[in-house]
Amino acid sequence: MKLIRRSQAESKGARTGEAKLVRPGKPRRKWLRVIGIVAGFLVITITIIMASIWTALGTRASGERLERMQSSSHYREDHFVNTLPAIQTGMSLSVAIDFFFKSNPYGTPKKSLPVVNRAGSDFATSPSSDLRVTWFGHSSLLVEIEGVRILTDPVWSDRAAPTSFMGPKRFHPVPIALEDLPSLDAVVISHDHYDHLDYETITALANRVPRFIVPLGVGAHLEYWGIAPERITELDWWEQTELNGIDVVCTPARHFSGRFLNDRNATLWGSWAFIGKERRAFFSGDGALFPGFEEIGNRLGPFDIAMMEVGAYNAAWSDVHMGPEQSVRAATMVRAKLMLPIHWGTFNLASHGWTEPAERAIVAAEKVNLPIVFPRPGESVTPDTSLPIEKWWPKLPWKRVEETPIVSTGMAASVERGSRHYQLALGQE
Repeated sequence: MKLIRRSQAESKGARTGEAKLVRPGKPRRKWLRVIGIVAGFLVITITIIMASIWTALGTRASGERLERMQSSSHYREDHFVNTLPAIQTGMSLSVAIDFFFKSNPYGTPKKSLPVVNRAGSDFATSPSSDLRVTWFGHSSLLVEIEGVRILTDPVWSDRAAPTSFMGPKRFHPVPIALEDLPSLDAVVISHDHYDHLDYETITALANRVPRFIVPLGVGAHLEYWGIAPERITELDWWEQTELNGIDVVCTPARHFSGRFLNDRNATLWGSWAFIGKERRAFFSGDGALFPGFEEIGNRLGPFDIAMMEVGAYNAAWSDVHMGPEQSVRAATMVRAKLMLPIHWGTFNLASHGWTEPAERAIVAAEKVNLPIVFPRPGESVTPDTSLPIEKWWPKLPWKRVEETPIVSTGMAASVERGSRHYQLALGQE
């Protein structure tokens, strides 16, 4: 009996011990279920987001379009390349931390901007100078040249992104509704980044614009979005097309392209020259300083007006974006008579203050006696209009070139910070 009792006790202890071994596993199973639920929720959320933006991502070129791209002298293996290698192009860790976690207190406006609202009737009469440019914000401009109307990089969405709920948000409303735009002869696109090629805007214009003129490969996005192939003109650098008496020339730029993680440089990027019988205009699109600007000026200049990118700069990507000083230098290289700064005052795309590009561009332009004009969003300018520089933006702290110089690689063997750096960027040495 004693043996039996001992066995029962031992058995009871074993069962108790076994229970103690099992119990710790229950919380683990509980957490595994929680993790599984969270993971499933994330998968569903990501799936919904991807489904909502999938069409906006665009598509890759194929067939005859791809064959033509592959025949370009700027195409290597499966992507396009710059004439001058782009070295400083990445989002370094320090830049990412500054942009995402140390937001500039002056990165976005605190008050409404003085937008000049427009109507289609405002453009019923052609400019007496045969050249008028209206800035709608960022790189969206209406160029009226010798009776032809060209809309560049139209972005009417609230965000420069493939979604309506994430991405850089617009500082100000677009000065004119898409349906109120005057009749257009063409839309010209510089490259396929979201702040230049907007899915919703393009599809809204699809039935209103007879021609879409773009760099090589970008036509794949447009055709995917429903634009008829015969209305799409794709050009390589230095190729041109005729638009009702205006020569539209795709000129080189030093930049990059891509709308997702797997398509970097899959399409070409470019700047544009609009050449009339008497008037000439230059649109820089995006890009860093490179010798090609001088070739553009020698071959196609001088230009009555040059619309030059001045914003969204950082030393970490100085080979794909210009600082304001280099933008002024580029304007002189293309032999511009008047500079109109663009790519600023609309979206927060870098860590500098939102008014800084304008302030620095003014200082740089004065150094080389280059006329410069700053229209309000929606305001029109002509090259014959003598406008004093009116700072319609608020007075905010900003960093001068000596504090945060931007100099592209390949333009000088070595540079020093301070005044010499500044002079070199402006070509004064």
